[in-house]
Amino acid sequence: MSMINIVSMLIIAATIIKHAECIMLELKSGQTKCITEDIKDNALTVAKYAIVNPVDGSPLPDTHTLDVRVFSPNGNNYHKGDRVESGNFAFTAAEMGEYTACFWSPDHSPPATFTIDFDWRTGVAAKHWSKIAKKGQIDTMELELTRLQDMVQSIHDEMFYLREREEEMQLLNRATTSKMANLSFLSILVCASVAALQLWHLKNFFERKKLL
Repeated sequence: MSMINIVSMLIIAATIIKHAECIMLELKSGQTKCITEDIKDNALTVAKYAIVNPVDGSPLPDTHTLDVRVFSPNGNNYHKGDRVESGNFAFTAAEMGEYTACFWSPDHSPPATFTIDFDWRTGVAAKHWSKIAKKGQIDTMELELTRLQDMVQSIHDEMFYLREREEEMQLLNRATTSKMANLSFLSILVCASVAALQLWHLKNFFERKKLL
């Protein structure tokens, strides 16, 4: 295996691990914050969100509520929550591209600021391995092997996905280069035509003045 392939696999593995991280968002009343996630088609994605209680053991203030929407790249709605304090969603992506989760809070006077704990997982990171182990009654070694197998498969699929994106970018670059070449040729043609027209005009002017 070449060094480039090894580096590529490490980068992809780091990306998969990154998709399992939690995000802490600060949101003010009347404001909106959105998070996007690039998801492949047929990929599993799960997420949960909750407003962090500023005072443990006491109920959340009335000002601490959220409206939540999750959209696909084509604008299809995958999740909706109105005036909620917490929630979750899970789906298998039917479209490839950037999925967007938006949070906004109603206006309050005086304005309130709170923190949202948002955990969004896709692909291998979206599987609940502890539940799988408990359900299947498999040992730790077999669980690790199963997890590694899924991660290798995910890396394999991700490499093919990146290769397809690279081919799309190459086609786009070729089309852009072709358009730029045509535009350059057209610009040269226009400049040459203008120069010829100026020479013809000057020649006629000098002939009328009998300078030629």
